[in-house]
Amino acid sequence: MLSQEQIDQFWRDGVLTVENAVTPEQLQGLKRDFDGWVEESRAHEAPYGETLDGRIRFDVQPGHSADNPASRRVQAPTEVSDAYYEAMANSRMTDMVADLIGLDVKLHRTKINSKLPGAATEVKWHQDFLFTPHSNSDVVTALLMVDDVTDDNGPLEVLNGSHKGQLHSIWQDGTFTGAVDEKVAADMQAASVKCMGPAGSVCLMHTRLAHGSVPNRSDDPRTLIICVYSAGDAIPLTPNPVPTKHQGVFVRGEDRGQIRSEAYEVETPQYPKTSFFAQQSTDERAKM
Repeated sequence: MLSQEQIDQFWRDGVLTVENAVTPEQLQGLKRDFDGWVEESRAHEAPYGETLDGRIRFDVQPGHSADNPASRRVQAPTEVSDAYYEAMANSRMTDMVADLIGLDVKLHRTKINSKLPGAATEVKWHQDFLFTPHSNSDVVTALLMVDDVTDDNGPLEVLNGSHKGQLHSIWQDGTFTGAVDEKVAADMQAASVKCMGPAGSVCLMHTRLAHGSVPNRSDDPRTLIICVYSAGDAIPLTPNPVPTKHQGVFVRGEDRGQIRSEAYEVETPQYPKTSFFAQQSTDERAKM
């Protein structure tokens, strides 16, 4: 599926963007279901729905209203949408992940991150591995673009090569902020590159790669379905922050009953009581 040049680029930079990761029919199903959830959200004044651990499934940005819906996250969408499960388990995207981390690939978690026009949704700089440490780092975050991702609608920004370097703390002054120190973030931002592409593209990102994104300043939505996959022998060391009944499902290959480990040290992440965005927001944390 991927060329050797693409595989080499991923391991060099920690990121690779590829077009046509799903079929046109699969993409249409993703758009249809998410548009339906946005319409459904108009009837709610606050986050709603429930996941396996009792937290909300459908998260909305502060300021959300029926006239100006601001849906920003759906937790574990594969549990409530056949279209999202199909894209996660049976697509070119899934094959690409296997090209990167081996024939045995299992799912860890899924979520949708969306930035609707005018919404203030941003993602502060962090590395995913600090939220979900595994026995080894053969873990790939696949960010499938449900909409066109442009320079104006809050694309993912990454620091190429950072997956080979330091793991930066996401605890600040004794508080689990889910974000790196502000000075570190500024340095990352200054050297960042943007991951953009037409709808149906996927950005394949190493779990240790530093990344963030700014709010959507355009009139167009920017929605991503984010699937986190691991090698079959990578075992999660902390509870899943986005628990799903599909965790551990092998989407390629099989469970060979093996564990492979790497040496590293990280602080134990705090299990979330709210959404990722609220966790990163100083104002929203203060209201918890």
